[in-house]
Amino acid sequence: MVDELGKMIGVMKTEEALQLAKERGLDLIEISPKAQPPVVKILSYDKFRYQQEKVLRQQKKNQRKIDVKGVRISVRIGVGDMAFKAGQADKFLSQGHKVKIEMFLRGREKANIGFAFEVLKKFLTVISAPFTVEQEPKRLGGIINVIIAPK
Repeated sequence: MVDELGKMIGVMKTEEALQLAKERGLDLIEISPKAQPPVVKILSYDKFRYQQEKVLRQQKKNQRKIDVKGVRISVRIGVGDMAFKAGQADKFLSQGHKVKIEMFLRGREKANIGFAFEVLKKFLTVISAPFTVEQEPKRLGGIINVIIAPK
């Protein structure tokens, strides 16, 4: 058991700890339930909740959000279009975003999957920014996806 000043009181029965907290006009809060014996603290519950929320806000503020940007290409993509889309992917990677490259297959394009994977690999070689493949190219119905992340 720990008091409101952070000083160790010692091990005691639950009833005694509750009585001591009631005498001081504060609450008995279980800090570490998995410890043996469990650690409790005499503290105002409102103050405890405020401190917990403050820690969560600080963690949220320090958290860096990474967006996943998307680039859509086709099996029939031309050289100029491929360069343009690769430039978009370069820009997203240089900004620190992950990039999800989607290739939509329509009609008879679904019959020649090997060619579609070759076009996708060719597109990945055109991208000049350094990247790592986070999710290998895989087919989901009529769509082939690959996710790349900046190095």
